[in-house]
Amino acid sequence: MTFVSFTTDYGLADGFVAACHGVILRMVPTARIVDVTHLVPPGDVRRAAAVLAQTVDSLPRGVHLAVVDPGVGTARRAVAVRAAGGHLVGPDNGLLIAAAERLGGVEAAVTLPVPAAAPATFHGRDVFAPAAAELARGTELTALGAPLDPATLVRLPAPHARLRSDGVLEAEVLLVDTFGNVQLAAEGPLLAEAGLRPSGRALVWAATPDAGPSLGAAGGTSATELAVGVTFGSVAPGELVLYVDAAGMAAIAVRDGDAARTLAVAPADRLALCRAGASAAGASAAGAWA
Repeated sequence: MTFVSFTTDYGLADGFVAACHGVILRMVPTARIVDVTHLVPPGDVRRAAAVLAQTVDSLPRGVHLAVVDPGVGTARRAVAVRAAGGHLVGPDNGLLIAAAERLGGVEAAVTLPVPAAAPATFHGRDVFAPAAAELARGTELTALGAPLDPATLVRLPAPHARLRSDGVLEAEVLLVDTFGNVQLAAEGPLLAEAGLRPSGRALVWAATPDAGPSLGAAGGTSATELAVGVTFGSVAPGELVLYVDAAGMAAIAVRDGDAARTLAVAPADRLALCRAGASAAGASAAGAWA
């Protein structure tokens, strides 16, 4: 097991990534390291968790090292986890769980010791990279630290996605990629359940948490109409399209444009969607995005 993936918010301007690579390669010269990304927004555990979870299925079996660790040097635990499809190493702040579930679920976990001489601000190099290297060269998980109950691992709150009784789908913005495509927390089948299928039309507007079916013009929020398609080419340049993305999630794009900018949304915002003409609340709100 010599494959190691590496995900951080370290950026590319400093030597942090190289230092961690060096630790792994000095311990396991034959290791193959694949950098998933080091451009996670600083401290954005939720984004890193989503990116890692949506990537691990495409990677070889091995060790997944992830370090987005705003609590470095505090009482938060450093952990290594065994899942059915590989190992994960990183801080116990919710970062690893979604990926572990994609790999078949957590089977065992240990708390990693922090060397007494280790600086308090670079556990990526001094704690997590050495643990990942040990696992990559075949060391048993149980040899790395004290066992812990997997049920005590920190889990991030589930992102909001629900189909309301009035047929409106509410979903949190989960990710915005480098193209400005807006990925929602709703899985593809939920779009179909809401009647949002290719060749149809939809309405989208900003959702207010806990708002009822009266959300729309009565709530002072306008909606935008868009096509439901299967790919960016389903619409003309500059038009919005609702589709199921490569991760199986509902997403909104602008062909040859930036949907996040067009809709003025960011991760953690909530959107509401319905079939055009299917919801009195939504239909009455049709118009330009506020």
